[in-house]
Amino acid sequence: METIGFIGTGVMGRSMAGHLLKAGHPVIVYNRTRSKAEDLLALGAKWEKRISQLARQSDVIITMVGYPKDVEEIYLGENGIVNHAREGSYIIDMTTSSPSLAKKIYEAAKAKGIHSLDAPVSGGDIGAREARLSIMVGGDRADFEAVMPILSLMGTNIVLQGAAGAGQHTKMCNQIVIASNMIGVCEAMAYAKKAGLNPEQVLQSISSGAAGSWSLSNLAPRMIAGNFEPGFYVKHFIKDMQIALDSAKEMGLLTPGLELAKSLYDTLAEQGYEECGTQVLYKLYESQG
Repeated sequence: METIGFIGTGVMGRSMAGHLLKAGHPVIVYNRTRSKAEDLLALGAKWEKRISQLARQSDVIITMVGYPKDVEEIYLGENGIVNHAREGSYIIDMTTSSPSLAKKIYEAAKAKGIHSLDAPVSGGDIGAREARLSIMVGGDRADFEAVMPILSLMGTNIVLQGAAGAGQHTKMCNQIVIASNMIGVCEAMAYAKKAGLNPEQVLQSISSGAAGSWSLSNLAPRMIAGNFEPGFYVKHFIKDMQIALDSAKEMGLLTPGLELAKSLYDTLAEQGYEECGTQVLYKLYESQG
């Protein structure tokens, strides 16, 4: 069994690394805050306090961190993965990050004989816990096929989208859909409440019809219950939308729905909700008279 280095044991990363451990892989973990890795250490993971040391000991290195700046530092910094990973090893960035950065990492890794894939995911905390993530991959087909047994421990819908950066571009498509859809879900729930309807019964009728979506089925019930705990943080969604806006601008594409969604989430962040789940958008509608 390949030794897997896993960097980033947050809301989703913790569950993803747990599946690898349960499958029998030796797993070495690194996180800026050790306490967030304690559950994994109890399952048998090994703690490493330096990324460079983790890289030297691993056959496969998976990262699931917060922002593109974190990805760049972890991979391309002096003490980063590319400078310390073994020749022939595989590196898989599952963070939602910049397509151009994914290409940069791929080229730097290739020059050192390291196989690189960008493989962002969708499915939130539920998908991570249940190993039902959608995984969008960019890179070489041979590398994709080599790590497919590992990816399949974390997800069920795993597609090679194209060359390096294609996984990140696909995730931008995913986030653009979610951004506008979340506005619709919140407005529908607010409308149901204002009309004096039973929101649960409304969901029963509309979630399995043409209006159905993952957000409607999984996040609308949380809105109704007043549960705004993060399955996916507002602060990270804002980051994703900015990457998508920047990429769209580079391609000369107008995205007015995405721009509106980001402006609403920026308002939430200004109000102190950036550590909440994305379903907290409902509060903007709930606060209306």
